[in-house]
Amino acid sequence: MSDERRVQEVLARYVRATDRRDGKSQGTLFTDDATVQVFTKTGHDAYEPLSEPIIGSAGVEYAVDNFMAPHPEGGSSHHTTSDHIIEVDGDRAHMNAQFVVFEVRATARPAGGWPEGAFGAQGTVRPIESGYYDTDLRRIDGEWKIIRHRVLMDMPIAIPGA
Repeated sequence: MSDERRVQEVLARYVRATDRRDGKSQGTLFTDDATVQVFTKTGHDAYEPLSEPIIGSAGVEYAVDNFMAPHPEGGSSHHTTSDHIIEVDGDRAHMNAQFVVFEVRATARPAGGWPEGAFGAQGTVRPIESGYYDTDLRRIDGEWKIIRHRVLMDMPIAIPGA
């Protein structure tokens, strides 16, 4: 497998861990001194930090496990990434990719079964977030790890109490 594909796979594992709210799995993708920061768009190609950076694999694990809202009953999320631009230079790499997050809400099966005429997937899927991942990685002992991860959101984010 090429280095570019291995780097892209790190992002695939990252979004899957996010969708599962699996801090432990996501944390293993980062170095102990990595930085993660979320930015919100304030104008054409202008962003501002949403908060202080998260530091290290343990910080990422803690943030996912404690600050991400759990999915409601019948709910999940589904990240998609596209248009990956990957540059590898020895044991260092940079990746930029677009993302869209979809909110998935399954309709509960009625106790008496689906009504006559019901067909296909039951529930809703709607886009709720989009932006870019801007990520630096380093190969350590043959494994690509994230050393800097910037999440550039296309929309502002409201945080209760902030």
